[in-house]
Amino acid sequence: MATKSEEQTPLMQQYYSAKAKYPDAILLYRMGDFYETFGEDAILTSKILGITLTKRSHGSPGDVELAGFPYHAIDTYLPKLVRAGQRVAICEQLEDPKKTKKLVKRGVIELVTPGVSYNENTIDNKNNVFLAAVYFTKTKAGLSLLDLSTGEFLATEGTPATMDKILNSFQPKEVLYPKGSEARFNELFGTKYYTYPIEEWFFETESAADRLKKHFEVSSLKGFGIDKMDCGISAAGAVLYYLDMTKHELVGHITSISRIDESTCVLLDRFTLRNLEILDTLHEGGRSLADIIDRTITPMGARTLRRWLCMPLKKPADINERLDIVECFVHHETERLELEQILRTIGDLERLASKIAVGRISPREMVQLKIALQAIKPLKEQCLSTENEVLAKWTQQLDDCEVLSQRIDHEIRKDAPSMLNKGNVIAPGVNTELDELREISSHGKELLLKMQQREIENTGIPTLKISFNNVFGYYIEVTKTHVNKVPDTWIRKQTLVNAERYITPELKEYEEKILGAEDRIQELESDIYNTLLAAAASYIKPIQLDARIISHIDALISFANIAVTNNYHRPEINESFVIDIKGGRHPVIERQLPPGENYIANDLYLDNDKQQIIIITGPNMAGKSALLRQTALIVIMAEAGCFVPAVSAKIGYVDKIFTRVGASDNISLGESTFMVEMNEAANILNNISDRSLVLFDELGRGTSTYDGISIAWAIVEFLHENPKSRAKTLFATHYHELNEMEHTYSKIKNFNVSVKEVNNKVVFLRKLVKGGSNHSFGIQVGKMAGLPQSVIKRSSEILKQLENDRNSSGAIQKNVAKIGNEREGIQLSFFQLEDPVLLQIRDEIAGLDINSLTPLEALNKLNEIKKITGI
Repeated sequence: MATKSEEQTPLMQQYYSAKAKYPDAILLYRMGDFYETFGEDAILTSKILGITLTKRSHGSPGDVELAGFPYHAIDTYLPKLVRAGQRVAICEQLEDPKKTKKLVKRGVIELVTPGVSYNENTIDNKNNVFLAAVYFTKTKAGLSLLDLSTGEFLATEGTPATMDKILNSFQPKEVLYPKGSEARFNELFGTKYYTYPIEEWFFETESAADRLKKHFEVSSLKGFGIDKMDCGISAAGAVLYYLDMTKHELVGHITSISRIDESTCVLLDRFTLRNLEILDTLHEGGRSLADIIDRTITPMGARTLRRWLCMPLKKPADINERLDIVECFVHHETERLELEQILRTIGDLERLASKIAVGRISPREMVQLKIALQAIKPLKEQCLSTENEVLAKWTQQLDDCEVLSQRIDHEIRKDAPSMLNKGNVIAPGVNTELDELREISSHGKELLLKMQQREIENTGIPTLKISFNNVFGYYIEVTKTHVNKVPDTWIRKQTLVNAERYITPELKEYEEKILGAEDRIQELESDIYNTLLAAAASYIKPIQLDARIISHIDALISFANIAVTNNYHRPEINESFVIDIKGGRHPVIERQLPPGENYIANDLYLDNDKQQIIIITGPNMAGKSALLRQTALIVIMAEAGCFVPAVSAKIGYVDKIFTRVGASDNISLGESTFMVEMNEAANILNNISDRSLVLFDELGRGTSTYDGISIAWAIVEFLHENPKSRAKTLFATHYHELNEMEHTYSKIKNFNVSVKEVNNKVVFLRKLVKGGSNHSFGIQVGKMAGLPQSVIKRSSEILKQLENDRNSSGAIQKNVAKIGNEREGIQLSFFQLEDPVLLQIRDEIAGLDINSLTPLEALNKLNEIKKITGI
């Protein structure tokens, strides 16, 4: 009986051999003008791409599923597969099918993954595409990040919590970790990332260090500042090994590795990034902070601005350096507008440099590179004219790579096509042979007619003509009458009844040129272009430096533009422990108000000694949440180097920002609203510092009122009494009972967002005023939302009854007043067991051993209790 491999055709045997090396990837198998997928790959591919699934035998036992698409459509289809979270192995024909009579040799040339790809269509222009590797021991973790599209390579190490913050800031598309560590990884970093486990030896520290030294051609990693980071080195080495594994061997643009220094920037945790909607919005149709303030012109500028928002600076000197430049651009409008015009011509210089390294820069992009380099000189001049010292220092480092740009200008046509094989890439005058071949190719017939006319004149044969046939190509035909005039140098090729046919060395040379012109033109153009490409590769480092400086200038011009457009002012960043905001506004909400409606600005003051904690009360929709968020956003914008939506802002720099805002169940992970709240609250209380800013919004909504008040009280008390870290805190709540804390704790102050009740209707004034609020206006808000009139009426009756009951017993007021003197623990008794019947029932229940009770005994006991009540 024949085996399966014997029954398969050589082609399918080749396919299965390639597939066996990449079992977890979709294999795109090149067959002529198509990329084909087979079997399970075909089923999955057809589903993701929406292409037809067919069946063919292909020499296999039984039919095999088949799905494919034209090879020239790979830029359309490959990104869809990668965005669907698939790994894709591209199996190419490694030889020309015309030059072999055997099975065409094929091999995988690239394994494309969500985090690693040379294909520009899998990349988002405004965002980096980071591949991350994480390595962790019992006490610390190392992290490395690489964007293959830009060559940016980073490494760091620290506590797992710090690494988690960095992962959230950089949002990698793919995360690598050692095989067998999945449970530990999920415990530390969650399950939201696309992950891929790799062999543990990839992370071996000594081997990883050697791999890094070999790549950067150095004898020590000291110059990169990572030599003491064993875990960070392990992660970085694993990244390079992974590039080898995925066939990404063209890495000349990875010219350096930088250390992520936690001491220089504020690392925002995932809750804060999500709750403040810094990069992404929680709601469909909403807008994030980045959407509002990103006025960048270049893609690399947009990426820089987003990085700054996720990782604001800590040091006042560094922050003020950026603010000085923004202020300079605000005041120098003419120069700013000129710079914007220059930036529009530059494009994504950072990714163009990377494309040079991997040999994937198209002729059209080469022209764009020239335009970008030519823009550097005028950009330098405009920046110097602003007379800002820091800007001058930056721009002095810019290199216009004049030799390269002039060479591109000389060798590449200005209207060069996007693909090299389209032709007309190299400019006239670069290569004599190329110019001649182009002349022959485009004017072949004219040249033959000229030759024919010349030979008629030279020989005196008026009927001479040059023709062509498929047997021996071009020939000269002479009638028998004039055969005696034929020169001796001509070679007779064929005799006809009335004529003779001849060839000449010159004619044969022209024939070769005409027939082989197109192929030779393409060959010459390719050689010239690749020589230019090799020369450009030596300029990668200066181009990358240019790109980094220009991206910073672009981001700061964006900050200046938004400051002018939206009436932002320069914040004062200092070493104090005070946050003093006058006339603060929410940068996103104010841009989404209906025409003619102004945002109600508010003042806010926090310090560590007198007003450390502000408890904010007020009804829903009054603006408590907006006030909390705008405070954090103003601080983040200020420390990123941007002007802020406020009349003035004096900010003692903040090193950590924590938020517990909004309530949403994480049902997919089995977590309730309350569990999410408690996780976030625990993260805050365990990580606060003296310079932290903490926002709590409606803590405790996910549990009973009494539990909620107890926990909220204890948390505020903890923040106030913490001897090491006096974190500045805004605490918005519906629990008016917390207003009692102001009387007991010196650094707690009550404020409320004011409203006015007119004819039983609520008017939201949205102004923060001193003092607590004891009315939630929930029923009025429900009425505004359109609840049925009967529900509104009934809820009013119930509220009145509850308030009467509470006021008559005085239980809540008495017990709340007691809490301030019971800091060890909070005992809230919200109902009284003074009724003897209730006491008897309580004693009956208290004496039960529920675990040993049978169902029948339980029913009997319930019956006894029923008799006690007399029902």
